[in-house]
Amino acid sequence: MSLTTSAPDGRPRCGWCAAAPEFLPYHDHEWGFPVGDDRRLFEKLCLEGFQSGLSWRTILAKRENFRAAFHGFDFDRVATFTEADVARLLRDEGIIRHRGKIEAVINNAARAQDLVRQEGSLAAYLWRFEPRPEDCAPPQTVSTSPASIALSKDLKKRGWKFVGPTTVFAFMQAMGLINDHAEGCVVREEAERVRAGFRRPG
Repeated sequence: MSLTTSAPDGRPRCGWCAAAPEFLPYHDHEWGFPVGDDRRLFEKLCLEGFQSGLSWRTILAKRENFRAAFHGFDFDRVATFTEADVARLLRDEGIIRHRGKIEAVINNAARAQDLVRQEGSLAAYLWRFEPRPEDCAPPQTVSTSPASIALSKDLKKRGWKFVGPTTVFAFMQAMGLINDHAEGCVVREEAERVRAGFRRPG
């Protein structure tokens, strides 16, 4: 667990912010804040899958391109993609042109539709895996958890792809299912306040 004070305002933040200044808005206003919107949750699962083997800096820089390429991650639209769409995406220099990851997004879109039919919403399903605070490791000390392992196993059983425990843990950190901001980070208290007032789906 580390902090950095390299931000322009000098306030302490999670250490990974020091890697690039463009991380600051994402860190301060998105990362760790709870999300209940199905499309945003699906987007993040997809982007974390694309990040596998790469850096989040690379994915964040291309996020708007990904959104354009996948119709804002509307999984009802993405589930209709054909091999012609795969070919189109493999020519798109604005995204990561990895056939397996592209095909995983299309597959996972159909699996997301299944979950909505079964659970009412993707959010209702995913938030069932929110761990109790007492079951969480100290902030930024682990890259997987019992909760991420359980969610990963269940998603894979349902046919999802590129959803390993580390990928799922990063998703849970980012979407506020846990508050993994470092102790002393200026955003940690705000993220916890928002989490406390967040109405869990389902």
